[in-house]
Amino acid sequence: MDLGELWSWLVEAVATYATFFRIIGVIAAGFIARIVIRIAIKRVVNQVVTGVKKAHNVDDTRELTSSPVEALRAVQRTRTLGSVFNNTATWIIVSVVIILVLSELGFSVTALVASAGIIGAALGFGAQSIVKDVLNGLFMVFEDQLGVGDVVDLGVASGVVERVGIRVTEIRDVSGTLWYVRNGEILRVGNQTQDWSRVIMDLPVPYQSNIDEIQHLLLETAKAFAHSPAWRRKVIEEPEVWGVQSLSAEAITLRLVVKVRAGEQWDAQRALYRVLKDALDKREVDIPALNRMVVDNMDANRYGQRRVSDEAKTKNTDVKDSSP
Repeated sequence: MDLGELWSWLVEAVATYATFFRIIGVIAAGFIARIVIRIAIKRVVNQVVTGVKKAHNVDDTRELTSSPVEALRAVQRTRTLGSVFNNTATWIIVSVVIILVLSELGFSVTALVASAGIIGAALGFGAQSIVKDVLNGLFMVFEDQLGVGDVVDLGVASGVVERVGIRVTEIRDVSGTLWYVRNGEILRVGNQTQDWSRVIMDLPVPYQSNIDEIQHLLLETAKAFAHSPAWRRKVIEEPEVWGVQSLSAEAITLRLVVKVRAGEQWDAQRALYRVLKDALDKREVDIPALNRMVVDNMDANRYGQRRVSDEAKTKNTDVKDSSP
């Protein structure tokens, strides 16, 4: 085989397998584009998070609870948007690769795209819920209604947000159950870890207590707690005693409130309960029992008489029924 014949054979081979190689090239380009976009998004997210950490001189994102709330929200929102953009980029790249591969196989892409548009319009009426899920998810992220790591109440589920997807938001509740909530079904979002939170404590004290003295004791104890080394950077404002919340025959209920950084209300409440318990024990103030059953003798006697009468009627009925 001379050089000319070899060249002709190579040209024919390339022409024969050109479509195959182009398809392989399109698929490879899709993988490379997906990897590049993913790395770029991850790098941008890491730069934002690193910049926030450096600005507030912390090494771990969890330590941002002691820094301004906007910093923590910026980190959460950036990570959430990164997750959404990753999912969106994947779907776009897959769609483009499929169209290009079909074009290489000889299908009419123009007719295919037009047909896909018609089919998409037809399916749109039947898949309105999916479109609603996608749009609602995007608006929730862009409006900063929730983010990864937030503790939220969505009505249908409550817990910590683990992932915000294009169509579904994943919520992990306190028992460890992972809930998949469609974004279109979310009608309200109760975010318990955004901006700031408030600890509300209703404490019953004996009815005969001196209200002014007890309020002063609660307030001074709460202030000492707020200025302690472990909580002085987490308590935003001075604690307040709002006064009498309710009255009963056994107790007076006083309301104590403490404004803390977002997400710290549960730990603060548990720690403050312990401090208040020790302070009340030192002053020998007993918390009264609020649940008590009172039985009226007259009602009890009437109930007993009705029960005896019902039993007598039952016996008479049995005797009548058993007679021949």
